[in-house]
This record gives sequence, C-alpha cells and structure tokens, in this order.
Amino acid sequence: MTDKMTPIAFEKMLDWIAEEYKTQKSVFGIPEEKFYKKTVANSITIFDSKCETPIGPAAGPHTQLAQNIIAAYLTGGRFFELKTVQILDELEFDKPCIEAEDEGYNTEWSTELSVEQAYQEYVKAWIILPILKKLFGLSGLEENGFVFNMSVGYDLKGIKTKKIDDFIEGLKDVSQSTFFQECKEILKTKIDTGIFHGISEMPEIECNISDSITLSTMHGCPPEDQEAICKYLIKEKGLNT
Repeated sequence: MTDKMTPIAFEKMLDWIAEEYKTQKSVFGIPEEKFYKKTVANSITIFDSKCETPIGPAAGPHTQLAQNIIAAYLTGGRFFELKTVQILDELEFDKPCIEAEDEGYNTEWSTELSVEQAYQEYVKAWIILPILKKLFGLSGLEENGFVFNMSVGYDLKGIKTKKIDDFIEGLKDVSQSTFFQECKEILKTKIDTGIFHGISEMPEIECNISDSITLSTMHGCPPEDQEAICKYLIKEKGLNT
C-alpha cells in the first residue's frame, strides 16, 4: 500500500467488481454474506430524500474514493458525507500526517485529490450504487434510498471561486457533465455485454447527486465568518446546509 490515493478508472472498476464477485463472491474484499440488505421498504426523510438507514461514513478517506463509498454502501451506510474539497488542492505533506509519539498533531489540510478528481470519484460512486442495489437486491425502495452530502471549506473567498462553484453546481445537476455521460456509456456497454448477470437494461440514474452541504472550517474560524458562508450556501446556492 502506498501513501497516495489513486483513483480507479470507471471501466476498470466495473470490471473489477464483476470479476471479483464472479470468482470470490465478494466486492472490494467484502463477502456477499456481509452485504446489508434492507428488505423492509421503510426509510427516514432527510433533505426531501429517502434514506434507508440513519448511518454512514463522515467526510474522510472513507469517502475520498469511489470504492470506499461502495464498500460503505454494501455494509449498510446510506448517508455519505463526501470528503471536503477546497481551493488549495495541490499541497504536499510529509507522511504520516499525524505524529503521536507524545502529543498528537495532524498536519493534513484536506483532500488528497484535486477537486476535479474528487468530483469524478463521487460521480462514479453515484452511478455504481444503483447497479449494486439492483444486482444484489439490497433495497426494497424504488428510490435510491441513499443520500450524498457535499462538504466544502474553508473560507468564503475560496468557496466562491470558479473551481469550487463548478464542483457544487456539478453535483447539484450532473446532467451536463461530459464525464457523467461517458461513464453512463461505458456502463451501458458493460450491461449490453452481460458483465453484470441479472441486469439486462440500463437503470435510471438521477442527475441530482446532492442538494445538501456540510461546511468545514478551521479551528478558531470567527462565528461571523461561518455565518457569512452559511448564508451564501443557503441563499445563493440553494443548499440544505
């Protein structure tokens, strides 16, 4: 294992899932008998979306990569706080970022991926979860039954930049994303060639990936700064915050 998080290409990820399940009856190391199946069609409602369980991973390495989101879904997670993105996405740090021989210090900043890479990871996961839901009979709901929650930081100036605004708008409505359309075409090809036995046609994939957001700020961020960011996210971006 390296100290770098490396995204897996969408097509390779689909092939990996299909082959591992075919040969080992597992997905990313999780055996089929551990898959969480929500057989009762009840749910909670959050941000106008149905969510099958009130649990899921918080922002961190476990929601940095698509395969981690997939693993969380297979084991019962339904609310996903996506790893925080921010304008400074090309920083280098000594590893490990936490030194705890005596006192503990965390020197990491945020995402280890670029904002665009992070966006693509969330899009990949969003497309694959409904496939796994159908393939393994994981849900009794017609709706997705899971919620993606964006996370951004760390100040208003950075959040208002084009890079972060494109990220936010791209998850609010992914329909115009070239990457999203490319992934859907790849998935259709895989379905047409029978890589996923039991799925004969393309499922409907919603274009609204997220309408909610979590604000992440630095320790000591003044309350008036937090208030200004929240007002922006609620009033101008129209997001549940």
